[in-house]
Amino acid sequence: MTGTTHRGNRKDPEDKAAHDAPRAEDAGAASPHLDKGEQDQAATHTAPHALVLHEIVRGEGEAALARTIGALIWSSLAAGLSMGFSFLVQAVLVAGLPDTSWRHLVSSFGYSIGFVLVIMGRQQLFTESTLTVVLPVLTRRDPLTLLKALRLWAVVLTVNLISTWIFAAMLRIPDVFTPAVVDAFGEVSRAAIGSEHMLPTMVKAIFAGWLIALMVWLLPSARSARLLTVLLITYVVAVSHLSHIIAGSTEVAYAFMSGDASLHDYFVRFLAPTLVGNVIGGVSLVALLNHAAIAPEISGHR
Repeated sequence: MTGTTHRGNRKDPEDKAAHDAPRAEDAGAASPHLDKGEQDQAATHTAPHALVLHEIVRGEGEAALARTIGALIWSSLAAGLSMGFSFLVQAVLVAGLPDTSWRHLVSSFGYSIGFVLVIMGRQQLFTESTLTVVLPVLTRRDPLTLLKALRLWAVVLTVNLISTWIFAAMLRIPDVFTPAVVDAFGEVSRAAIGSEHMLPTMVKAIFAGWLIALMVWLLPSARSARLLTVLLITYVVAVSHLSHIIAGSTEVAYAFMSGDASLHDYFVRFLAPTLVGNVIGGVSLVALLNHAAIAPEISGHR
């Protein structure tokens, strides 16, 4: 009939207005009060939209999933060794500072060094992958992607941990470090063993996994402040005595080699609760929540 209106063949005015309305992320970039050059300048200072961040991080995850086993092994080995410098530098600072109530506030900056080396060096760290490779799984939702993610986790975690033991063994070589630094190694490593009960360590590991995965999410928008972002977030992990599976592995492995811990301490008091907590923090609190926030937009672009 000629007088019938077919709503399905045209956009509702309210929908069109909502679609055309400027987003908060575009503020200033399309302002009629700015010329083209000023609009471009405003755009460079605008934070990326959440969907843009999601796709950048997901792209990193896709690239990681496409890597060969050999490439993953070498990159994971480098990452685990690099993380050992978190333990080393923190102990050096502890040895050089007076034994006061604020010493931990300063020495915790040493903990950040390993993360800086790994992230700036683009090495494969297990806790980063709790976000990056999970996003392709959540987006694709197919068994093959899930299997690739589980394969990556298994390889990266195993090689990361092996390399932390190698680094800890290197620290045990006699006469490499001063007696004060060796004493600091023992002090820092004993503190990393964890509680007699698994729950406190697991909760601290959830917070650590949350922060590290959130750091990965923030890095694309950090631009020139990437280094500062890594330093600040990993400093929070250290100063709060949170549990990180790779950084802590070097410390507890050293404690075992020096006779201050047993294999039960390593696997039951440290490794098991820290691994579970880091995965929960990274996957549930960051990957799932951030993906859920932009899932409708992903569907709208298909």
